[in-house]
Amino acid sequence: MAAGRKVACVEIGAIPIALSTCDERFLDLLRQRYDGFLSSSRPEFELEFDLTNTGPVSDEDVRVRREGDEWLLERGDFHARWDPRTGRGSVRQNANPYSLDSVLRILHSLILAQRGGFLLHAASAICDGRAYLFSGVSGAGKTTMTRLAPADITLLTDEISYLRPNADGYAAFGTPFAGELARAGENCTAPVSALFFLEQGPENRIDELPSAEAVRRLMRNILFFAEDHGLVEKLLATACDFVARVPIRRLTFYPDARVWDELRNFARYFQGVPEHA
Repeated sequence: MAAGRKVACVEIGAIPIALSTCDERFLDLLRQRYDGFLSSSRPEFELEFDLTNTGPVSDEDVRVRREGDEWLLERGDFHARWDPRTGRGSVRQNANPYSLDSVLRILHSLILAQRGGFLLHAASAICDGRAYLFSGVSGAGKTTMTRLAPADITLLTDEISYLRPNADGYAAFGTPFAGELARAGENCTAPVSALFFLEQGPENRIDELPSAEAVRRLMRNILFFAEDHGLVEKLLATACDFVARVPIRRLTFYPDARVWDELRNFARYFQGVPEHA
């Protein structure tokens, strides 16, 4: 690390990444933005930041591609390089935290793809010690489900769910990547109990989904930006494994709090607990 640089280590999904900068104000912004996810763990990876005056967050498409052994990450408001062999990278961006969020999401998506995990466009929450995922098209009700959650539910995210395989299936982790709630998730983890693809309707109803349809829906909602055929094939294999190991259902719901009673009954059924136990 270059002399004079200050570091904030941000650990998301049990993967600590050192973010280094010479700018004290940017360091303070990092610490405020990722409060709750700061870590004293030994970093697995490092990103060095140099600030520019390139204007506000860009609405251009992200471009992620290999250039030799390195990954090149580009958008109008940032330009980054990352070498997976050394774990080190450099980022030129403005001081906007949303640009940094984008860089971190892309980097985590690349790391997870190699480790059998993925980022999913989904809300997630812990209920009775198990994680539940809620995915769907924009407006399907992801944020609504988190707003309707009872007080004993722990929010992991209302926007980007973080998933990694474990011995028994998959685990979901909290993320600081906020959506409409503008609130970071809790920095904790739980085994995944089920994934629900959401549709709003006149009643609460849970229906089976054929495996092929579940894989198609899952792949449409996985966040992955890289132009890399090998990693896309690996993600498809991961999606098939996830569908084989985690219950995937269609949840049609009426937007009131009773939908969470339906989810608890579903969980009891799968865990073999009598409904009124």
